[in-house]
Amino acid sequence: MAFWIAAGLTTVAVFGLMALALLRGAVLARAADADAADHDIGVYRDQLREIERDLARGTIPPAEAERLRAEVARRILDADRRRCSAGPAPRTGGVAVAGGLALLLLAAAGAFALYARVGAPGYPDLPLAGRIAEADRAMAARPAQAAAEAELGAEPVANPADPGHAALMDRLRAAVAARPDDPRGQRLLAQNEAALGNFAAAHRAQGRLILLVGAAATAEDHALHADLLIRAAGGYVSPEAEAALTEALRRDEANGTARYYAGLMFAQNGRFDLAFRLWRPLMAGSRPEDPWYEPLRTQIAEIAWLAGVRDYAPPEPARGPTAGDVAAAEAMSPEERAGMVRGMVAGLAERLATEGGPAADWARLIAAYGVLGEAEAAREVLAEARLVFAGREADLAQIEEAARGAGLAQP
Repeated sequence: MAFWIAAGLTTVAVFGLMALALLRGAVLARAADADAADHDIGVYRDQLREIERDLARGTIPPAEAERLRAEVARRILDADRRRCSAGPAPRTGGVAVAGGLALLLLAAAGAFALYARVGAPGYPDLPLAGRIAEADRAMAARPAQAAAEAELGAEPVANPADPGHAALMDRLRAAVAARPDDPRGQRLLAQNEAALGNFAAAHRAQGRLILLVGAAATAEDHALHADLLIRAAGGYVSPEAEAALTEALRRDEANGTARYYAGLMFAQNGRFDLAFRLWRPLMAGSRPEDPWYEPLRTQIAEIAWLAGVRDYAPPEPARGPTAGDVAAAEAMSPEERAGMVRGMVAGLAERLATEGGPAADWARLIAAYGVLGEAEAAREVLAEARLVFAGREADLAQIEEAARGAGLAQP
């Protein structure tokens, strides 16, 4: 309300000043016209007196004196009409003033209407630091897993359509209930409940499994627990899911499932900067067959824009040759085929240098340089790939295997 009062008073004051300036300009113009007319009338009266003196001295004949009197009298009448028209009665200047005031009024009304449509009336100014602090507070106070599941409503437990499969599920549930401390049974129950879409039951079994195995639980165990919690909450990343993600990343900071969901959590709570910071390297190092690849690819451009990164575009997935490319290559001479291969290798190298890519693409490039006999180029790519995928054992193993195939000695 204070903003609107201040804005209204400011608008009225500005409008009043501009209207006063327009009115004052018109008044001054009319006053100037009247002054000019009075001056002209005084000059013409002096001319009449001069004519009478010349006639008395005999310097002009009576006929000429009469003609001059008539001309000066006509000019006095014209000046008197100008003086009268410069008075308070509205003229063209009054119409201009009214038009100007109307435009000012329309501009003020348009500004308020535009702000009411695209602005945020009633909200105070919120700098970036304030928005970040507010997002952090909202994330800390977000609902728990149980509240999120309760809001979705209890879904009926899904059972297999096949009677034999349904009987096996009943036996599995009964066996796990009879032996709740059996890790193997909890793992099987979590997998089968998840396959049926019973995510609440699945995350309870997975959570029980993690409690039973303790420190032996892997990053994948915790990431799967988080995944089941999030699915049971309809895609919402609860504090319980966050705790599971934290444990997964503590064991393996390169775990793709955990990194994707951690970014999703930040995005859900307005921390798009942190979400993009997690997702950008994940996107660069992911393969199309990774389970998080497609949802990540469809969301990351919007998250980048919200994070203030306007020029980001997700890297294109690696594309292999089509059947037409293979047929065309078979019809080429050896020299033409070698040129085509070198062009493809150069394109892959440029893309990895500018956009990055999954470990499989780096391995392909190393192997291609090995086939072409360019051992030095292969070593440079290998050294860079080791830096890019440092700490990611599975990806490094793929790259080292390609290096061995290219004949590069292990350092």
